[in-house]
Amino acid sequence: MEITIRKEEKGDFKTVFELIRSAFENEELSDHKELFFVERLRSSNAFVPELSIFAQTNNQIVGYLLLTKIMIEDTHKNSYTSLALAPVAVLPAFQGKGIGGKLIQAAHDKAKKLGFGSVVLLGHENYYPKFGYKLTKEFEIKLPFEVPEDNCMAIELLKNALQNVSGVVRYPKEFEIE
Repeated sequence: MEITIRKEEKGDFKTVFELIRSAFENEELSDHKELFFVERLRSSNAFVPELSIFAQTNNQIVGYLLLTKIMIEDTHKNSYTSLALAPVAVLPAFQGKGIGGKLIQAAHDKAKKLGFGSVVLLGHENYYPKFGYKLTKEFEIKLPFEVPEDNCMAIELLKNALQNVSGVVRYPKEFEIE
């Protein structure tokens, strides 16, 4: 199966909306609002169009990934730019075929080219370490809400990007985190 990865364009929004709905439809840990979350982020200052990408095969969009800008704020109110990975969505019929991994690698490569040094995520503890993600606590970074620490991860895209960075992740208001 040949997979092509490309940047999402405005004409792809409806298809991506349906893909996200379908991908998370049976996910137990989902609030099933990911599709609206993506719509909000697209119109925010955190949105980086080049980091909204999808995978397609045979002219069918089968996977989607979004990286958006976030800040990590230390105890002295210094802020450091990073990215949040959310969501990664793959149509159920195409899950387990490496599409999510291809999207993650392509997003990492593009983010590095754009000068971003790190990515933070909340996700499955057995999946993301395959791509180099480590627990955020190893970087002294915390998320602004209570979740199991095994699901809070970060990666340095550029060497030592998080070396002198610690603190709390500050998400844009479009994330609607209470």
